[in-house]
Amino acid sequence: MFGKVAADLLGLSDVGSVIKPENYDKVDSDDYVMHEDDERIYFLIKSKSDEYCFTNNALIHLDGTSATSKKRMLYRYSYATNKISDVMLETAGTVDLDIEIKFKIGSQPFSIDVHKKHIEEVKDLYKALIKISEMTHDNEISLRFAKESLDIASTTLGRVTSTDNNLVVQFKMLNQAAFQWKEESKKQYSVKDFGFVFEKYINN
Repeated sequence: MFGKVAADLLGLSDVGSVIKPENYDKVDSDDYVMHEDDERIYFLIKSKSDEYCFTNNALIHLDGTSATSKKRMLYRYSYATNKISDVMLETAGTVDLDIEIKFKIGSQPFSIDVHKKHIEEVKDLYKALIKISEMTHDNEISLRFAKESLDIASTTLGRVTSTDNNLVVQFKMLNQAAFQWKEESKKQYSVKDFGFVFEKYINN
């Protein structure tokens, strides 16, 4: 699919290139984006052997064993279940041809070499990943506080004595309130779609 003509057009080498939005349909990663669920690509880095596709919902990594092999392993890392952390950007020295963006998603470390001519675009990606990392960290703390608050409330209510003998009704009401509290907290603090972050920081 991604033949020599497309490779020449995009200027690919062993060092990654940032692909422009108008060329997203020329890369293999686009076939694995869940367009049916309104998933869209916001940033894409491609070398001869690998593709790193950042969508609003996940990082899609097409891992090639080598530039000459057609075999690929597809990995998908959802931001909702794989926290982004340890985001770093290594700029190029005087004689270097590439820059390097590093991060962890879940427990998987990434170190992506990109041609230094793309430094401005990679700076935008760096900002977006930093923001997602900070938001995820803050939301984890808020969700933990919400759970602790519910536990305290439940313990307190459990100590209240009641003259009402209908314990089944009380249990159902308390259980329903606890479930609703957890659901609302999850919706508020568990973000799955980070398109708004990419739209703010990515300047294609």
